[in-house]
Amino acid sequence: MLPNTPTVRLLLIEDEQDMARYLRKGLEEAGYSVTHANQAAHAQQLALNEPWDVMIVDRMLPNEQDGLEIIKAVRQAALQTPVLVLSALASLDDRVRGLRDGGDDYLTKPFAFPELLARLEALIRRAAPSANSSLDSRQLKLADLTLDLLKRKAERAGQPITLQPREFKLLEYLVRNQGQVVTRTMLLESVWDFHFDPGTNVIDVQISRLRNKIDKGHNTPLVHTVRGVGYRFGLDG
Repeated sequence: MLPNTPTVRLLLIEDEQDMARYLRKGLEEAGYSVTHANQAAHAQQLALNEPWDVMIVDRMLPNEQDGLEIIKAVRQAALQTPVLVLSALASLDDRVRGLRDGGDDYLTKPFAFPELLARLEALIRRAAPSANSSLDSRQLKLADLTLDLLKRKAERAGQPITLQPREFKLLEYLVRNQGQVVTRTMLLESVWDFHFDPGTNVIDVQISRLRNKIDKGHNTPLVHTVRGVGYRFGLDG
């Protein structure tokens, strides 16, 4: 494990249960905080909507899903999370494709666990912002709004915004999807983890509270209602 660093949040995407247990045990013993996902849809949701320091992605997932599709979605969302592809697909073409589709490193099975740890540490070192970096990769920004993903804090125009954990998660989702219309169903699944309609106005209430905290006192609103559909977050309604 890297010396003198806080706990590293690692997303492990691996469908083979024995391998997942082996990896999780070893990684947690090395000091990583590991979240495991074995289904492509759930894994992609986690990859896009939670802050990770590094990800391990297996290529062959259930229902003939390819883990590279998750990596491509991460890169299309402009997320720079370091990704180690871990796969039994070992040909030169497979390795080249894995790197070209957004992977930062490619390790084939079978592998030596110390080598996997060393590769993870190298990825984390390369991703760490330098002392002179003007952009912290653990921050999300839109106009004068800043979200610190590590400290789970937000501010606008330099003024702190007090948010409850659910409000922060909602705001983070909106910022990550800025400029796009997000429906109530999307919010229920991604922020509340509901895969059914609870029949309440919980989203409207939370959006109203968030709008009051984010936009009140500012000339430029960021939270916009798209009537009959959902919401859009950005400078333009």
